[in-house]
Amino acid sequence: MLKAAQAFKETFSPLGNRNVALYLGGQSVSLLGTSMQNTAMAWVAWQLSHSTVDLGMVAALTSLPLLFLGVWGGVWADRLDRRLTLIATQATAMIIAFVLAVLVQTNRISLWQIFGLAFALGCVAALDMPTQQAFIGDLSGVAHVRRTVVLVSMIQQIGRMGGPALAGWLMGAIGLAPAFWANGASFLAVIGSLLVVHSLQVRKNTRDHHSGELREGIRYIAGQPRIQDLLILTAFIPFFVFPTSQLMPAVVSGRLHLGPQALGLLLSATGAGSLVSLLVVVPLTQRLRRVGWVLAAAATWSGLWLVVVSFSGSFMLWSAAMFCTALGVPVVMTNANGLLQVLAPPDMRARLLSAWVVIGFGLFPVANLLVGYTAHILGTPAAILVNGSAIVFCTGVLVAVRPGLRRWAVAASVTKGPAVTG
Repeated sequence: MLKAAQAFKETFSPLGNRNVALYLGGQSVSLLGTSMQNTAMAWVAWQLSHSTVDLGMVAALTSLPLLFLGVWGGVWADRLDRRLTLIATQATAMIIAFVLAVLVQTNRISLWQIFGLAFALGCVAALDMPTQQAFIGDLSGVAHVRRTVVLVSMIQQIGRMGGPALAGWLMGAIGLAPAFWANGASFLAVIGSLLVVHSLQVRKNTRDHHSGELREGIRYIAGQPRIQDLLILTAFIPFFVFPTSQLMPAVVSGRLHLGPQALGLLLSATGAGSLVSLLVVVPLTQRLRRVGWVLAAAATWSGLWLVVVSFSGSFMLWSAAMFCTALGVPVVMTNANGLLQVLAPPDMRARLLSAWVVIGFGLFPVANLLVGYTAHILGTPAAILVNGSAIVFCTGVLVAVRPGLRRWAVAASVTKGPAVTG
């Protein structure tokens, strides 16, 4: 109990750094607005077309640029001043939000405009996300980067839980446009924080062509087995666990014979599990030395719960299983992100993290397509069983064939390097 309390306290220690506190304060407002816009954008697309295909198209157009351009975003994030780059990307996203707000407010919005602006947001994210991930390390320093990553994940999770509810209230009480106006205004908070914070970025001093820098990053990853392990374990989560969430409407309706209220509770259980993990489980795992076993155990844990619940007809068991499945996900994702920050050379951090971004977020369209096709052919319970079994099997194979992963201890490496002070 004392260890848990100490770990919980240490999780928030990066907030003692003025730069980290200012930046995360701005991010908390901006991410809430982004979640509101995502909800409103999906609802507007549905109102225009009443097509699930078009809903999927909006999500795909937002994610596909990450898959194809994310690694190049990492190259540029290592070359450019990351603080100024983020000001530019956040300002661009703010303009897109205000364009959406005007189109919705004036009733001139059309489906093709939503598709185009979703793609534009995806292109902005291809540069913004690798830059943001690397900028966290610039602000916090190596000694506190893993805890700072946990705090960022907490903010994101709270935004995902609160943003849709707030957007729903605004759309029901006032109209569709306010959610977009609110998101546009929310970018002012993060831009304001970026104008006043200071970071210690180590920029790459080179005249090499950007394709040469990309090859340099690939060669570095190819020579670092533990970084490969982190990226492989990261890939298991978006490829096998995340896509099952799109099957929850079919589970609730076809398997449990319940309505939308049950769907909301089921998805809330997933969100609650992730938040509890970030508050309690992840801080405890960061105190453990054998991180290879920690990440493998967390991935296996999530997969086993999908296997257990796949053919159940009990709403209570599904809720418990979704909560427990979600407990393991942040352990893999946040620890992998934080360890990549620690292991990456300072002038190559963004390129390595861009690989994490592409794997962690760019795989969504492909994984969603595969699980949807599997569910169509074999049925929803079988698709969830296949995904759960696959992550358990693949994790077991990885641990079996990678003795270095089994022996990996990082206690010494994660404590070196001073934090950036305000």
